[in-house]
Amino acid sequence: MTARTSRAAVLTNYEAPLEIKEFPLPETIEPGAALVRVKLAGICGTDVHLWHGQLPIPLPVILGHETVGVIEEMGHGLNSDWTGKPLAVGDRIGWSSSINCGECYYCRVKPEPTRCLKRKAYGISYDCSVAPHLLGGYADYIYLRRGTAIFKIPETLPTEAVVGAGCALVTSLHGIERIGIRLRDNVVIQGSGPVGLACLAVARVSGAAQVIVIGGPPHRLKLANRFGADVCIDVAESSVAERKEQVLELTGGFGADVVLECVGIPSAVTEGIELCRDGGRYLVLGHYGNAGTIEFNPHVVTRKQLTVAGSWGFEPRHTKAALDFLEWTRMEFPFENLVAEPFSLDRANEALQATATWTTAKSAIAP
Repeated sequence: MTARTSRAAVLTNYEAPLEIKEFPLPETIEPGAALVRVKLAGICGTDVHLWHGQLPIPLPVILGHETVGVIEEMGHGLNSDWTGKPLAVGDRIGWSSSINCGECYYCRVKPEPTRCLKRKAYGISYDCSVAPHLLGGYADYIYLRRGTAIFKIPETLPTEAVVGAGCALVTSLHGIERIGIRLRDNVVIQGSGPVGLACLAVARVSGAAQVIVIGGPPHRLKLANRFGADVCIDVAESSVAERKEQVLELTGGFGADVVLECVGIPSAVTEGIELCRDGGRYLVLGHYGNAGTIEFNPHVVTRKQLTVAGSWGFEPRHTKAALDFLEWTRMEFPFENLVAEPFSLDRANEALQATATWTTAKSAIAP
């Protein structure tokens, strides 16, 4: 490696254009750490929420928490990935986007490590004005700190498949683990973006009898059909009342056993709980940013005896499960087909806008 600097697309102010800045590469790699050359960085819907200021994060920040790269330099003691596979310079890797402390109340006493009090996430939690600077994926290089759960990517798995699934698949695996999908359940998914499509794939593998996807625009609903949706309902072509009537018709008049919210629009929650059958289950999965409040009648939850759950992030075990899932089901769920023609780093703003306007199924940056 000859370059000793790296370009990065930096969010300096909310809703302002990303700025291309240059940062020095670290002179030494700490024990257990790695310097990684970015191959492909996904644009997540959460990045759009961050850009809009819907989560409190330090600025300036290099966004990007869905990244695949190649190891350029390794610190002493980093010999294997999270599963025990040997690691070497030149290996293509992915990694869990957050690091937990392992010592706080939620890590040790109440095993909820995704709520770790000291949790830090790449592309979200790090002020890039502070060394080692390169802690987000929208860059030529990213620095992986000690304690990162690294995974060597099998040669048979395309980079585009890993980025196409992104954090959507691991997030979906964690969320569905919490709410449960039982054999022959009727499932409704609100949202046809990456999270909705990932939930659709997991629901199908979990043995759902019927999966109904409510979303849009049409090109995303076509992908939902490709991923095995039984019925797709376009939100632009239907009213709330019409969607409820259609779901009831499709479920024998009862409603869905499970409804998965994957869209991040507050009003979807009010609609979604009405789509559940009595005794059904509702998962709020898409609200990673604070998009505001809604008028909500808790009587509906009581009257329908609903189980309502939330889910935040994921653990390294979900990353392993996601990579296994992608290998096992590649022909059935071609996540690589979600990724549009990658944008260059200089066009990071266009990539972010494409995600914000739902122009693509999945935007990505190839530095």
